[in-house]
Amino acid sequence: MTSVATSKHMMKGGEFLITDANPNSIFTRDDLEEIQYQIASAIKEFFEKEVIPRVEEIEALNSDTIHELMRKAGDVGMLGLEVPTAMGGYGQKKSTALLVGESHTRQFSFAGCVGVHTSVGMIPIVYFGTEAQRKQYLTKLLSGEWIAAYCLTEPHCGSDAMAIRTTATLSEDGKHYLINGSKMWITNAGFANLFNVAAKVDGKKFTMFIVEADSPGITLGAEEKKMGLTGSSTRPVFFDNVKVPVENVLGEIGKGHHIAFNALNMGRMNIGSASYAQLKRSISISVKYAKMRKAFGKTIADFGLIKHKLAEMAIRAYAVESMAFRTAGLIDDQLQSLDTDSPDYLTHSMEVLKEYAIESSIMKVYGSEAQAYGVDEALQIFGGNGYSKEYPAERDYRDARPTRIFEGTNEINRLLIVDMLIKRAMSGTLPIVSAGEQIIKDVYDTGPLPQLDPDQKDSSLFSKEKTLISNMKKASIMLLWQAAQKWMIALADEQEVVAAISDCVMETYAAESTYLRTLKHIANKGEEASSYQISMMQVFLNDAVMRMEITARKTLAVIAEGAELTGSLKSLQRLLRWQPINTVFERRKIADRIIDRESYPFD
Repeated sequence: MTSVATSKHMMKGGEFLITDANPNSIFTRDDLEEIQYQIASAIKEFFEKEVIPRVEEIEALNSDTIHELMRKAGDVGMLGLEVPTAMGGYGQKKSTALLVGESHTRQFSFAGCVGVHTSVGMIPIVYFGTEAQRKQYLTKLLSGEWIAAYCLTEPHCGSDAMAIRTTATLSEDGKHYLINGSKMWITNAGFANLFNVAAKVDGKKFTMFIVEADSPGITLGAEEKKMGLTGSSTRPVFFDNVKVPVENVLGEIGKGHHIAFNALNMGRMNIGSASYAQLKRSISISVKYAKMRKAFGKTIADFGLIKHKLAEMAIRAYAVESMAFRTAGLIDDQLQSLDTDSPDYLTHSMEVLKEYAIESSIMKVYGSEAQAYGVDEALQIFGGNGYSKEYPAERDYRDARPTRIFEGTNEINRLLIVDMLIKRAMSGTLPIVSAGEQIIKDVYDTGPLPQLDPDQKDSSLFSKEKTLISNMKKASIMLLWQAAQKWMIALADEQEVVAAISDCVMETYAAESTYLRTLKHIANKGEEASSYQISMMQVFLNDAVMRMEITARKTLAVIAEGAELTGSLKSLQRLLRWQPINTVFERRKIADRIIDRESYPFD
């Protein structure tokens, strides 16, 4: 059974699945402060004045241009937003970083350079580096004088990072490690002054090293000829007896995988912010084109199918943005409760970021796939012109594709979501086991269950939606519980089932985040002023429960058979019973607002 959180309850990672949150307990875009908008505005101005005019130089991989722009990015504070002030950064909130990240869609190639530099390039040194390492490298990285890259992937292993073959052997005098091996698809390789390199000490102990790019023995392969992000340097990096001082071991020997995986996890949230921002950009360029393009005697913006595309882009942007700021708020609340003067502050900060790894993976997967939908529909609205490089939809389509691969593929992240939920359940961190047992007992009971009935009489606003979301949680837990009961530890081998459960969990988090954000807006602005938010929430929830039911039905057919399957399907039906709304009417309403504003319905 799900419980209800008070407004002051601080949610644990993954707890959204068993606790119904209060609208006042979540952070939304409306809660951003003026100073946060000022910071984001400065970064947006930097992109408009400095980056956009030099797109051709960036796309030509002009190293001098990239270094110049990175130094300017350092000047405006873009490179040290989340770095503690004690280390020379600005110590800004995660929600500020999300807002700033919206500017990245204006030039994805340069944004990719910045993104790698500030996340997997610099953050490992911030959180795991020694004082000497920070003193030696952080100032150069924060100013943009140096550019960082991250060397993990190898020719024979991508997602299976633990299978790397690059080695690090201690020299006879004990002063250096000799690194040998090769890395590929290394973003920033052609621009980098510093590499964070994963290698195995004695061929076994996974360890991270800080390696200066001009070290003898390092060579670069040719630039990859990529589908998109053509202004982002992506090259193989080869290490041939590269001498690295023992002082440049990052963290502990044999524990480098913790650094690698935490760095990837931290980058997943950033993809979420870029994804909803790209959806908004897709809306903007698409609606302007649709209002200009005529067919059959009127603009194509007047056609219902075009309106459907515009509205759906907005609805998905609203949902992803709701999840993004909700998750950022959870992280910010936890970080603000820490003592910044404590010697353990960085360790505790990393624990906070790990706490919400489930939500970060959800953001990465759901956001990148929503973004993929948006750039695809934008190109479709542009028609034949969308396939031409003369129009922005073509570049956006190409540049957005890798987001489903970055920071762990979406397939890997789907597996991680369920894996992390099960580990939390087994450790007792989340009472999923007891919740699953109670839900199975409740839904298999043939008696009246008003608490499971979306048609129950309740005078509170959007009570049916509230009950349905609670039931989506129950359905997700039911699936997870039944799958775990059948396969136990072998569940990890049933990847299709695991991915399907993750999809249900993601739909649930998205639905509740969208619902709570809307209720909070109504409480602050009134129902009339929240008309478009309400429409987007209702359409999203309507479609999300339908997607979830189809996924769950297919999954139950794998888990059970015969009478057991029949009972499970009946239970699912009781949980997800929902009367569809007129989505055509609501989407046309949303689309008309977009067409009138020539942009996302509100901001």
